Amino acid sequence: MIERFGAEHVRSGDLIVYTSADSVFQVAAHEKVVPLDELYGACAAAREMLIAPHDVSRVIARPFVGEDGHFTRTAHRRDFSIAPPSETLLDALAAAGIERRGVGKVDDLFAGRSISAEHTRDNAHGLDAIGRALQEMPSGFLFANLVDFDQLWGHRNDAAGFHEALRAFDRALPTLLSALREDDLLFLTADHGNDPTTPSTDHSREIAPLLVAGARVRPTDLGERSTFADLGATVGEWLGVAFRGRGTSFLSVLLA
Repeated sequence: MIERFGAEHVRSGDLIVYTSADSVFQVAAHEKVVPLDELYGACAAAREMLIAPHDVSRVIARPFVGEDGHFTRTAHRRDFSIAPPSETLLDALAAAGIERRGVGKVDDLFAGRSISAEHTRDNAHGLDAIGRALQEMPSGFLFANLVDFDQLWGHRNDAAGFHEALRAFDRALPTLLSALREDDLLFLTADHGNDPTTPSTDHSREIAPLLVAGARVRPTDLGERSTFADLGATVGEWLGVAFRGRGTSFLSVLLA
């Protein structure tokens, strides 16, 4: 949409507004045409409008820079989410006094409820923030999102870029694993598929992987889970809170 309407937007100053297959309402503007505060204000106004009965999940600010034919998104994206309709794992952890720290846009996904986050420019910045948090947090829940896999490579159908991003993460993984303490668990997963080889630029429908690491983890096949909520239930049990949500914990089969 930015490539298609960017030049017209620069001429007119009109916002670029579009949707996609999932429940989002996106607003794009050139940073030199519409200041970030003005773009964020427009998104906040849209957020107040996009409520029941439709309850659009997120309004996304999509600032970009550059010239016609060479427009690029910036790291100043913001997500304005609808508030979670019921208690979340984050709420349960907050009520129990357990520290919660975010890396990436995870606070935006929950409308800032029960978590704050360090927003990151790219995967490298995210990995650095994760490493610092592992060193700084004595205990608690670290929730991180590496946005480049989705935003730069998956949605852009860039299989070569996705491949290199996976290799970069593989190179960083030993450092993260070495920072884990005996009572730490590391979950690696995704919130949806984003196959860069499909014809569509939307999210794809393959099953998301789930890998678990930690000193107490035994090699086991967790099977195909019926709901992503199982992971939240597992984290809740590991951290000693009563929250189970709609999932079933698999902690008992995970630990030696």
